[in-house]
Amino acid sequence: MVGIVIVSHSRQLAEGIRELAAQMVQGKVPLAIAGGIDDPENRLGTDTMQVYQAIASVYSEDGVVVLMDLGSALMSAEMALEFLPEEQRYRVYLCEAPLVEGAIAAAVASAAENNIEQVIAEARGALAAKAAQLGGGANLTDYPKNTTLHFLNLPEQLSVSSSKEQPTTNEEQQTKEIRLTIRNQLGLHARPAAKFVATAARFQSQIRVRNLTRDSEAVRADSINQVAILGVRQGHEIAIAAQGEDADGALAALQVLVEANFGEDDAVLKSRSAAQTEATPPFKGELSGIPASPGVAIAPVFLYHPTSIQVQEYYVEDAEAEWQRFQAAVQTAQQEIQALRQTTQISENEAAIFDAHLLFLADPALIDPVRQHIFEQRQNAEFAWQTVIDELVAAYRKLEDAYMQQRANDVVDVGQRVLRSLVGITLNTLDLPQPSILVATELTPSDTAQLDPTKVLGICTTLGSATSHSAILARTLGIPAVVGVKPEALNWNNGTLIALDGEIGKVWVKPQPDTIAALQAKREAWQAGQQQALAKAQAPAVTRDGRQVNVCANIGRITDAQLALEYGAEGVGLLRTEFIYLDRTTAPTEEEQLAVYQAIAQTLDTRPLIIRTLDVGGDKPLPYLGLPPETNSFLGWRGIRFCLDQPDIFKTQLRAILRASPGHQIKVMFPMIATVAEVQRAKAILAKAQTELRQTGIAFDQAMEVGIMVEVPSAVAIADQLAAEVDFFSIGTNDLTQYIMAADRTNPRVAKLADALHPSVVRMIHQTVQAAHKADIWVGLCGELAADPLATPILLGLGLDEFSLSFQAIPALKQAINQLTVAEAEAIAQAAMKLDDAAKVRASVSALQKKTRERKPTSSDVG
Repeated sequence: MVGIVIVSHSRQLAEGIRELAAQMVQGKVPLAIAGGIDDPENRLGTDTMQVYQAIASVYSEDGVVVLMDLGSALMSAEMALEFLPEEQRYRVYLCEAPLVEGAIAAAVASAAENNIEQVIAEARGALAAKAAQLGGGANLTDYPKNTTLHFLNLPEQLSVSSSKEQPTTNEEQQTKEIRLTIRNQLGLHARPAAKFVATAARFQSQIRVRNLTRDSEAVRADSINQVAILGVRQGHEIAIAAQGEDADGALAALQVLVEANFGEDDAVLKSRSAAQTEATPPFKGELSGIPASPGVAIAPVFLYHPTSIQVQEYYVEDAEAEWQRFQAAVQTAQQEIQALRQTTQISENEAAIFDAHLLFLADPALIDPVRQHIFEQRQNAEFAWQTVIDELVAAYRKLEDAYMQQRANDVVDVGQRVLRSLVGITLNTLDLPQPSILVATELTPSDTAQLDPTKVLGICTTLGSATSHSAILARTLGIPAVVGVKPEALNWNNGTLIALDGEIGKVWVKPQPDTIAALQAKREAWQAGQQQALAKAQAPAVTRDGRQVNVCANIGRITDAQLALEYGAEGVGLLRTEFIYLDRTTAPTEEEQLAVYQAIAQTLDTRPLIIRTLDVGGDKPLPYLGLPPETNSFLGWRGIRFCLDQPDIFKTQLRAILRASPGHQIKVMFPMIATVAEVQRAKAILAKAQTELRQTGIAFDQAMEVGIMVEVPSAVAIADQLAAEVDFFSIGTNDLTQYIMAADRTNPRVAKLADALHPSVVRMIHQTVQAAHKADIWVGLCGELAADPLATPILLGLGLDEFSLSFQAIPALKQAINQLTVAEAEAIAQAAMKLDDAAKVRASVSALQKKTRERKPTSSDVG
């Protein structure tokens, strides 16, 4: 598949174009960007090495098309080609097409598996639709041929031709035609047009389409530009003609696509829901809303009224002190968001929602006006902050784009978090007396992320949309949700029985028995389908040549243990114990901790449970423990350093872990180990706890394994010495990567450097595994790298004994391991360690995986 590279002086512009193009092709096409420069004073510009890395990350034998804006972007792209091996240089083309439209058109053509000549032709013809709609230009449906390109020293000009042969006259091949009416709201706009073209391109037949409503000429159905200029809108009738051996199949596939509204169920349902909301409900007690998260829930109502913070304006004498107070509140909010990101069991993709919240708090356009209000108008921090937040929320809600309107909810969430810090209010965790359906005006992302799916069986709100971050999180957590119902829902009494169907967006108040029966049947059918899908995940992860790898889950609360087992986890490779210490004013007692550990251990039975001791500091603050503000908290008083300086807190936790161990396979693990002395001191406190329990006759597992997290470069350097002290290693790639690369992974300006597939990180993982195996101890990996599909063959090839990751990603990891052999994985890992850049590693692994997928099984394969 042809790769696409977007080069711009502005990184934001490049990222926006990539996002647009990726949406058109559902992420199927390799897209890379090179934009801006690392100069805080002037970020506009282009960097030759960025362009080179972008090309390398998407390179394949099919070729790469590079699109760029003017000036130095072109020069940087031309210079980047000089860094490529000569055999690759002639497969990379610098194209003069319009940047935005060209990138979208090229991506769609690449997704349709056109060759590079046709991809370039589509890019160069990308202005056709716009020109036609605005009434400019002659016939733009025929692309210019043999136009000179800026490209890398090709001996001849590139002749652009179609990837398919043009139609030939054949009386035996009859042209077949169907006529369809377009029903989706925006007609054949960009995304539906892209799907239409991708579907047509799958067939060998010559397919053409015309807009009967506008009496247009027929155009090629495999050209995004030609389809777009038809101007097909909702209600227009189109004719699709196909000629060739698979004409019937092509027309059938396109008919299914059109009749399914191009998969735009959300737009159709929102339109339908709005109409139903205005109309009288067809049944008593039935309300219509917007479907936000699929599934059925039948349970009593629990009305949620979040604490409203009332802000009053007053004059401040000491503006500097008020500014410092505001900055401290922002810092606290940032720490809370980082802690929430770490402890919430959602995928990295969904966790990026909270990265956006952190960016809000670092945005000068948000912070600078607050400073101005405080110093120039002498306003108190609460009032100044609320004023700026209200203005930004109003600006978002005025936007025409519905998706962008929903970002106002994120601004409100961040705003409330800072206000709570300023006024000293703690966010209370929802405590439902029984499993219920949560009814509220609206939920913020922070509210939703902390919901317990065993207690919150469904969500019903009067505001919101299916594209909100709260809805995304609800879907991730598997909580059915209907949003946008009538405000009368807020008048329901707690305990009132209601039912909701998150797939169709309906809610029933005091549902009739026949309604309950129908919904229960639907719920059971859906659950059966889910169980069937998860059944394969219960099988072990075994390579094609017979090597089995343990796959465990990273969890951060009691209820995650059962969910992890349902997703195929063979145990828990990392229990983050920080959640026990959150939302409190004092540290948990030994008995409170014991109850948590026993509950999780009982769920797992005899499966392994690795409990990481308290790991606070850095991005996980707990104010009541007395952690002082630090200039660089990631290099400060955190992890095992804090615990060793607070032996009472540490020993209390160790006693609780030991007491929970009888009859279970519990292991204890120390975080942030940098020296042998730290391990020895931690083991000494553990030994003291064991002695105390023996003296009082309390049982514990005498042979409980002790391990450490390898997440500091010094631990890798002395891994052989550390291995003599413990029973196992667990590599934490999240922290290890940022320390190796000297790049704070929570800082958006440098986070891109913290790529765990950088060869330096891969080599350190390899070094750690070798040291562990030489000492005859096992080694696992519990960082998010385990959930990266490109990392799987490398990690397997490095010899890891265990993978531990978010439970949602376990089925995909097992499937990836099942498709590999150890020899293939080892070859990929060795190749990765010889490269010099993370982008090259990703490109190399991607290419090798493609070859592996195309490989036919041989008799040597096992299983």
